[in-house]
Amino acid sequence: MRTIGQRELRNSSGAIVRGLSRGETYRITSRGKLVGILVPAERTSLDDMALRAGTQHMEFPPAPRRAEHISDVLRELRADV
Repeated sequence: MRTIGQRELRNSSGAIVRGLSRGETYRITSRGKLVGILVPAERTSLDDMALRAGTQHMEFPPAPRRAEHISDVLRELRADV
């Protein structure tokens, strides 16, 4: 486990994230005191399936309609009553 300071975490975040993806663990310090530990996330095949399934069927709502005149909007609203 490698110990890094808060400044190094901020300045080298990209390298640290790459290290995490390789399985490295980091002890984070601030002013010499331990404040946290960064560990790689444990991903299971179930997590991977959920991520894939969640993005395959994404649908966006239809674009809002724009009425040219306020009278058109009022007419639509009154028709629903």
